[in-house]
Amino acid sequence: MPTVKKRITLALSFALALAHLATLNAQEGQTLRLSLAEAQQYAVEHNYSLQNASLEVQKAEYSRWQTIASMLPQVKAGFDYQNMCGYTMNLGGGNSMMSMMPDSVTIGTMTLPISFPSSTTTDDNESGGIAMNPSGTFSITASVAVTGAQIVGVILNNISRNMVDVSRRQTEQTTRSQVRSVYVSILVMEDIVGLLDSSLANMQRLEKTTQESVAAGAAEQIQADKLHVQVASLRNSINANRRSLQMLYNSLILQLGADVNSRLVLTTPLDDVLDINHLASLTLGGFNIDSNYSYQLLQYNEKVTKRNVTMAWMDFTPTLSAYYQYSAKTYFGKDEGFNMTPPNMVGASISIPLFTTASRYAKIRAAKIDYQEALNSKQQAEDGLRVQYNQLCFDLVNAIETYQIQKDNLDVTKRVFDNTAEKYRYGHASNLEVTNASTDIITAQSNYIQAVMSVVTAEVALENLLGK
Repeated sequence: MPTVKKRITLALSFALALAHLATLNAQEGQTLRLSLAEAQQYAVEHNYSLQNASLEVQKAEYSRWQTIASMLPQVKAGFDYQNMCGYTMNLGGGNSMMSMMPDSVTIGTMTLPISFPSSTTTDDNESGGIAMNPSGTFSITASVAVTGAQIVGVILNNISRNMVDVSRRQTEQTTRSQVRSVYVSILVMEDIVGLLDSSLANMQRLEKTTQESVAAGAAEQIQADKLHVQVASLRNSINANRRSLQMLYNSLILQLGADVNSRLVLTTPLDDVLDINHLASLTLGGFNIDSNYSYQLLQYNEKVTKRNVTMAWMDFTPTLSAYYQYSAKTYFGKDEGFNMTPPNMVGASISIPLFTTASRYAKIRAAKIDYQEALNSKQQAEDGLRVQYNQLCFDLVNAIETYQIQKDNLDVTKRVFDNTAEKYRYGHASNLEVTNASTDIITAQSNYIQAVMSVVTAEVALENLLGK
């Protein structure tokens, strides 16, 4: 065997070894047998991007309740301790001064008695005073404040929560589309690898027959060498496709959110995925623009900017507030101290903004401009989506036609190769004809892959536009 043939054989063996090492991890994990629908559902349940989108919905819900809670009564409790370190308030005038002090004090409609401790006596002289005994006050305060901005804020939070939910459904749609694309790519690549394996087997038989003819003196060595190079080229194409196939499997595992060591077995045939009748029906159902997720987000954005105008007007509305406070004061000394703290207190207030220059009016005008811009953007997007629908329908029809042509071409090319190989075995075809037929198969399979992916790409784009 010539040196060039040995080098090619060693290179191909090395490539096969690398491909084998790349698949070891996948073979060690669990096996997942998934149809296309099951793969999409698995991704919905395990994909990390979708999990984050679901968490964003929960976060928006909590934000809404934060705004609602700000309008509910807020209750707090506290305890205050005071110690004057034995200080006595000296009133002066002794007991005569104490006799001048009132027995009670009136606060509003409440009359509170005042009690004073008995006068104290010092070593030098007698003088009246109030002992400032240590005291502690326990209080509970309940308050509530409501503004127009809070009410509008709750409405804005509801809209924001709906927008986040639409974004989650859009992410789910994108995930399903990506899984479908990779799933179909794997099915196509597996079919191509099977086709090339069959062609390789034929080429190897021809190479063996030619080599036997060379040994018998019925053929030249150059013919056998050409076939050997052609076999090596075909085997290299198969190995490249297998490596690409393994990369596609790894990509699908990431899309699914499965364990990286999992082994996937796809159970849906390619013909079931590429249902031409179903694909054609997508172009006949019309376009309901309200089902498009991007358009739904624009509608919610319009509502947000409209509510922002209302929010700007809320700066002119009053603020209502009310509170209730309970206080219990306790003295820790022998005598009861001077206590003017009422145990219960209720209050209410209203605050009306009067004048803050022209900043509020400017804020309102800016909000109105934002609202008008949102209306313009929505109208522009609506026109663009309708044009895009027509274009995507044309793209899908063209892709289907190209796919059918390339599918027939691949079948014809395979039959031509088999026929040429059979003729070559009986000496009715030249080595060049076999080489050309083998090259045509590789070209046909490349065109077929491109045609299939064009169909899938057009289908996914149209279904995403339709909100399916």
